[in-house]
Amino acid sequence: MHAPSPKLIPPEVLLLAYRSGVFPMADSREDEEVFWVEPRNRAILPLDGFRCSRSLAKVIRSDRFEVRLDGDFSAVIDACAQPRRDHPESWISEVIAASYRNLHRHGHAHSVECWQDGALVGGLYGVAFDRVFCGESMFARADNSSKVALAWLVALMRRAGFVLLDCQFMTEHLASLGAVEIPRDRYQELLAKAAEYPPHMSLPEALARLHQDSASSSPGKLIVQSFTQTS
Repeated sequence: MHAPSPKLIPPEVLLLAYRSGVFPMADSREDEEVFWVEPRNRAILPLDGFRCSRSLAKVIRSDRFEVRLDGDFSAVIDACAQPRRDHPESWISEVIAASYRNLHRHGHAHSVECWQDGALVGGLYGVAFDRVFCGESMFARADNSSKVALAWLVALMRRAGFVLLDCQFMTEHLASLGAVEIPRDRYQELLAKAAEYPPHMSLPEALARLHQDSASSSPGKLIVQSFTQTS
């Protein structure tokens, strides 16, 4: 017998929640219930404030990783849901994972992935709407892979005309890359401003343009150059 499919949070419910500053979590991988979270203090990463260290810039320029957008969204969620030393119990339940896979099929959830020798070695996923990207989770199986994925996300968002990268909760890792914490009311103001008009292009279109522009160089070099021009 096949196991019953987990119930889904409808895409329209998820998008309404994100546009309201709320997102779902679960207590465990097997939990069939979700609870809705609206942090009092919100972590965001200003798109002009990404800290690209000299060592990270070197890794990005080297094109050590092949970076893909939505190459294997499902595998990224599975990797992010694996137990970790500091978080043995995942908040990414089967219900949440299935709901975001469905949202991905509707074009509103994306993954940025680092591949090496044909293997997925790092990445992140999140939700895109209006001029906002809400990062949900990231993972790394190779040194610097999640940082490279985040750097590419920031560069693509800037190219596409996005204005707000939501990181939800502050961590030392995010703070080292330029994330800051703002109060809930300020986050709501930024959300409203981001909804005033659409981005210039979608993230997949921004990636295609990046590859066109890097015909005589390399994508990594263009990305590092874009950070140094505004730092």
